[in-house]
Amino acid sequence: MKQSEIQDLIKFVAKAGVTEVEIEHKDFKITIKSEMPKKGKKGAEEAIIQQIQVPVATPVVQAAPVAATNPVASTNPVAAPNPEAAPNPEADASAKEDASNLIEVKSPMIGTFYRRPSPDKDPFKEVGDSIKTGDVVCVIEAMKLFNEIESEVSGKIVKFLAEDNSPVEYDQPLFLVDPS
Repeated sequence: MKQSEIQDLIKFVAKAGVTEVEIEHKDFKITIKSEMPKKGKKGAEEAIIQQIQVPVATPVVQAAPVAATNPVASTNPVAAPNPEAAPNPEADASAKEDASNLIEVKSPMIGTFYRRPSPDKDPFKEVGDSIKTGDVVCVIEAMKLFNEIESEVSGKIVKFLAEDNSPVEYDQPLFLVDPS
């Protein structure tokens, strides 16, 4: 059985709301167990929190855009250059240098990405916030378990790549961190 098939099976079990599934095939046996949350006094579900370290990805490397040449455009008269619209090579070079220094923090699991501990609370971190190793940066809900995701790097959050309250896949980039 392929890893993707196992992941799909886990998703199915989570959506179906069953507590246990066991599959036997010729050369393997797989059992998936889910602990269903208990009901509180008002019927609210009790969340089980599990801390997980986020794997650190390799620095992000972005390719430089390639300008397309258009032979038809070269026969047309050239307009006077606009100094405000002209690209700044120094700014482009520093932006590329900055981007190559960024670290992608990736999802350690399949689930739903949340930037805040609950809908009525502030996000764990915002763009521009400094983080250190061990800081909780987000929560990923998987099979009714809310997993606190801790940072394995120190630095400053540059950009969130995953939308709040959206599904994420294993190894999907969640946000970018500038380690400097």
